[in-house]
Amino acid sequence: MVMKSPLDDPQTAAHAWARYKRLMRFMFGLTLAVVIVALSLLYREYGFESVHLLIATALGIGFSMLLMSALMGLVFLSSGTGHDDSLNDRDEG
Repeated sequence: MVMKSPLDDPQTAAHAWARYKRLMRFMFGLTLAVVIVALSLLYREYGFESVHLLIATALGIGFSMLLMSALMGLVFLSSGTGHDDSLNDRDEG
């Protein structure tokens, strides 16, 4: 039997999603800073090689960091609200 999830409560869910959005805004800013630093280091080291190199670097770093932060944020949301504890493990006796 599945117990009721704390995320079923609208107040708890609103608080959890607000915290998730705040985390994602912070990680977007950090990702933007890392991309700018990486691009400036590439430019300082190699000069203007190719616009394709700069675009690929920016997209690669940006997509990777934002995807990792989104997935980890969902793990924190699920664990922090007690949603994980509401599921029963069939292997437990």
